[in-house]
Amino acid sequence: MPITYDVSVVIPCYNEEAILEDSVREIACVMDQTRYTWEAIFIDDRSSDQTPSLLSKLIVNKPNARAIFHQQNVGRGGTASEGLNVAHGRVIGFLDIDLEVHARYIPTMVQAIDGGFDVATAHRIYRVPLKWDDTLRNILSVGYRWMVRHFLKLPFEDTEAGFKFFRAESVRPLLNKARSKGWFWDTEIMALAYQAKLRMIEIPCVFVRRYEKVSTVRPFKDSWAYLVALFEFKRRLGSLTEP
Repeated sequence: MPITYDVSVVIPCYNEEAILEDSVREIACVMDQTRYTWEAIFIDDRSSDQTPSLLSKLIVNKPNARAIFHQQNVGRGGTASEGLNVAHGRVIGFLDIDLEVHARYIPTMVQAIDGGFDVATAHRIYRVPLKWDDTLRNILSVGYRWMVRHFLKLPFEDTEAGFKFFRAESVRPLLNKARSKGWFWDTEIMALAYQAKLRMIEIPCVFVRRYEKVSTVRPFKDSWAYLVALFEFKRRLGSLTEP
């Protein structure tokens, strides 16, 4: 019989050696100050740097930490979904290891679930930075959010935030319905949850760009992939507001 926890934190990893140890320390610091029992599930998505060996060391003698190592790259969405499926918590969720939305918001998410919601997700609040790359990404993100609201009729501000927590029993039936293995998974799981009439809340969270980590986001290529996935999803399910 597996041990059960109050909270399971799934942490997808891909080439995170520069930030992994500091971020894990921050997550543990936050969670160890709460009253919750918790576990950390690391999933390495075929990193090509020292992330796998660092993970192996980080979980030694930590009964509430485990790691899964992929032999082939799956993608962020597939990795998050896998972790949520194997989690033992009554509240399960994931966050991006760069902590651009900080782990300090995890207790707020859990409190929202305990207060009656099935889904609690970050609504990222940030200023438009001066760097061209970040400004471009922000413009593309705003445009994508508009398209999600327009085409899927979703009443949310930020479906693609990589910081989401769920009531385990509510979200599990939806995980196998999500087809995307990439970044579109975030939007897809939100749309499926909305269609299933789950109780959902967006929580404003400060977003702080970390420049010491090289982003894996490719603005134009990923934006095109988002659009293709969005229209395919729209064709598959139709308007989510239809009876």
